[in-house]
Amino acid sequence: MRLPLAFLLIAVLTPPGTPAAAATTTTSASTDWVAPLSTRGRYIVDANGNRFKLRSGNWHGASGTWNGSGDDAVDANHHAGENAGRTPLGLDRAPLTEIVAGFRDIGLNSVRLPFSDEMLRDSRPVTDAAVGANPQLRGRTPLQVYDEVVAALTGAGLAVILNNHTNTTRWCCGVDGNERWNASQSVSEWEENWLSIVRRYRDNPRVVGADLYNEVRRSVWDDPNWGLGDDHDWFAASQHLGDRILREANPNLLIIVEGINWTGLPVDGLPHERPTLRPVRDLSHTLVVSGKLVYSAHFYDYTGPNHSGASGIGETSDPRYGDLSPDELRAVLYRDAFFVTAESGRHFTAPVWISEFGVDGNAAAGTRQRDWFARFTDYLVQTDADFAYWPAVGWAENRGVNGWALLYWDRAGRRTGPSDGGDWRADAWTRLVASGRSGYVEEVPRWSMLSPDHGDFIQSSRVRDLPDFDRGARKAVCPDGQRLAGLSHTGNRGLCTDLNVAGRWPAAPAYQVVTDERFVTADWASGYTKLQCPAGSLLTGYAVRGAKVSSAFCATVTGATSGNGRTVWFDRSDNRPAGAAGGDFATGHYKGQCADDEAAAGIAYTGRFGSSRTPDALYCRRLP
Repeated sequence: MRLPLAFLLIAVLTPPGTPAAAATTTTSASTDWVAPLSTRGRYIVDANGNRFKLRSGNWHGASGTWNGSGDDAVDANHHAGENAGRTPLGLDRAPLTEIVAGFRDIGLNSVRLPFSDEMLRDSRPVTDAAVGANPQLRGRTPLQVYDEVVAALTGAGLAVILNNHTNTTRWCCGVDGNERWNASQSVSEWEENWLSIVRRYRDNPRVVGADLYNEVRRSVWDDPNWGLGDDHDWFAASQHLGDRILREANPNLLIIVEGINWTGLPVDGLPHERPTLRPVRDLSHTLVVSGKLVYSAHFYDYTGPNHSGASGIGETSDPRYGDLSPDELRAVLYRDAFFVTAESGRHFTAPVWISEFGVDGNAAAGTRQRDWFARFTDYLVQTDADFAYWPAVGWAENRGVNGWALLYWDRAGRRTGPSDGGDWRADAWTRLVASGRSGYVEEVPRWSMLSPDHGDFIQSSRVRDLPDFDRGARKAVCPDGQRLAGLSHTGNRGLCTDLNVAGRWPAAPAYQVVTDERFVTADWASGYTKLQCPAGSLLTGYAVRGAKVSSAFCATVTGATSGNGRTVWFDRSDNRPAGAAGGDFATGHYKGQCADDEAAAGIAYTGRFGSSRTPDALYCRRLP
C-alpha cells in the first residue's frame, strides 16, 4: 500500500555484465517454465515460447518500513506499526521456507522484491528480533538476508523481479527523498547500484527482471517528465539504464519501466495528474536487446487519474478510481495503461504488468472499496493482464488496522490467508490467479521507435562496438536484426521492424556509411540529393545534424534486393501504407513508410532555398 501525497501541499508551502547462466528448467506452483523470459508482442514467454503470466505478489520490507521520524527501533514509527527490521516482512514470525510455500499455495509464480539503494551498502547487521524465526540469518546484513530470500524463492521455482523501490531505506511514497531515481543520489550512483545487484544474481536464471524505479513522482519543486532530455527525464534515464543492464550485466533480464506516478500540485485550479503510461503512445522505449521491455503501472481505489490519494490537506475535488463508474473506470484504465497491450503491432506494444494493486480486506460489505476491487479484478481477468498484489505479507495481530495483505503470520508462526475463510477477497483472488492464456505464443513482428531527440540513439549492440560512424552528428540505428521502415520529415524520429527480414541477418553483417550519391542506380528523386544503400544492403540507421540529414547507415542482409524500387514522398503530408503497421512513430510530423513487403534503401533531401535538408523521400525496394 502506498502513502498518498497527503503532505505534498504542506511541503510546498514550507520554505525551502556478463551473460547469465544457461537456460534452466524450473517449476512454479502451476506450470513448468524455462528461463530466461522474453516478450512476444503483449505477452511474456519463457525460453520455449510458452506464456509466462506474472502472477506476482509484492514482498515488501527490505526497502524499509520506517516512516521517517522517531526511533526506527520502535514499531510505532513504522508503517502500520509493522517493523520489518530492514528485511522482507515476516521473517520474525515464520521460517523463510514456510513463507515461500505460502506464496505457492495461493497461486503465485513470481515475487516483486523491493530493495533500496541504501540497503545495498548498509553494513549494520539486522537485529536478532527481525529474523527471530530464522536464526540462520542472525548477524547478516540486509543485503545478505536479501540474498537468502532470493535463493529461497528461486529454489522453490518462483521467479524474482528485483524492484528498486526507494533511494533510502524508509517507507514510500510521498515527498520523502525518494521521488525520483536521483532524488537522494546521483544518476551515476543509481546506475552503478543497479549493475552491482544484477551482477550479484546473474548466475541465477530465475531472477528474471529489473523493475527500474518505483512510482516516479513530483518532489517539492520539480516534476519528472517523459522525453525533455533533462535530469528529470524518466524516459531517458530508464532507457539508458535498461541498455546498460542488458549490455554490461545480464542480457537475459526483463527491463521493467513504470509510468510516471504524479506531476503537478494537488490543488484545485492548478494542473496535476497521474500520467501513468500515457506518454508511451508518443515516445516508447527501444532497448538494445529486443524482446526484453515490460511496462508497468499501479492502481488503487483511493487514488485517481487526477487525485493524489490524499485526504484533508492536499485533497482535490477530482474523482478517485473507486468513484468511477464501471464504464468510466474501463475507459481510464485503457487510456492510461492497457492500450499498450490491447493495440498490437505498434512501436509501443508490450506486456503491461500491474505491479501494484490491492484493497483493504477490512472494507465492509457495500463499500466503495469492495466495489472497486470487484471491478478492477474483473478487468484484469478480461484483459489477461500480468499483476502483482500489494502486499503479500502482513502481521496477523495488526490485521484489524492493516488488512491489506494476502497472507498473515502471528507471533506464534500461524498463517492465515484467502483460503482460510473470512476473507471476502478470496473468490476474486481465486478467479484471478486461475485466469489467462497459457501455452505456446506465436512470434509476431517487432516494431521499434528510434528517437535521437537529444543525442545518439544507437540500439544495435554490434554498432555500439564500432567506431563513431558520423562524429558530431546525432545517430540512430535499429536494433540488431531490424531494418528501417519509416522516417519523419521533421523531428528526427524513425521506425524499425524485423518484418520479412527475421533470420536473414549474417552473423557479422557488413556496414556502409553513405554520405553521397555513389550508389544511386536511378534518379528516383529528381533534383534531390539521394543517399542510397549499395546493392545487397538495407537502411538500418541514419544521422542528423540539427534537423538536417547527415548520413545514411546501411547493413548487408541476406536476400536483400538490388533492383529498382519506388519513391515514397512525405515532405507535404503523411505517406504510409494502409493500416500503418507500427503506429504513429512521430506524432505531429509528416512521416514516410515503406510497405510491409518493402525495405527502405535510400533517403532523399534537398538544400534548396526554404528547405532545411530534412528527409523528404524514402527509396523503397520490394523484398523477395
